Amino acid sequence: MSKKFHRAFSVYGIISYHNRLVVIKKNGGPYINRYDLPGGSLEDGEPLQNAIVREIKEETGLVPIQLEQLGVTSFRFPWQYKHWNYNQHICVFYEITNLNGKMASQVTQFIGQDSLGALEIPLANLNINNASPLVLKAKDFLEHDKIFDSGDWTYDEWDILDRPVFGKKS
Repeated sequence: MSKKFHRAFSVYGIISYHNRLVVIKKNGGPYINRYDLPGGSLEDGEPLQNAIVREIKEETGLVPIQLEQLGVTSFRFPWQYKHWNYNQHICVFYEITNLNGKMASQVTQFIGQDSLGALEIPLANLNINNASPLVLKAKDFLEHDKIFDSGDWTYDEWDILDRPVFGKKS
């Protein structure tokens, strides 16, 4: 079978405090039922910086005030979606260093919303069994002196979880 890639392009924010990472409870796509970074797709014609601010606010309740673009990478893995059998997720990462607002454990649901809310998780508790590749990339960045490696990550296998790692309450 030939590899037919679905491609997605999105922006994501790394928000961390004291060896903890702000994550969302993912409710859609190949990272469903895992912890994911806040972020997502751009609206038509939307600048990258506007998209990251909007997405973080929608998915966490937090409003980025100071942010820095770190770089771009992609994640490739098998995923059966419509007529595609692989996914290439191209991501622009931002480090968020100053915020306003209050983190929301539950967020407003609307068409296209794939966050159930946000929480902080210790870096030591994030792994391939409960987190998206984006979270693992953020963990790598935070644990390696905030050096962003723009190399692509490829997974030979990717498990779509049928139950949330975060349970019904977080």
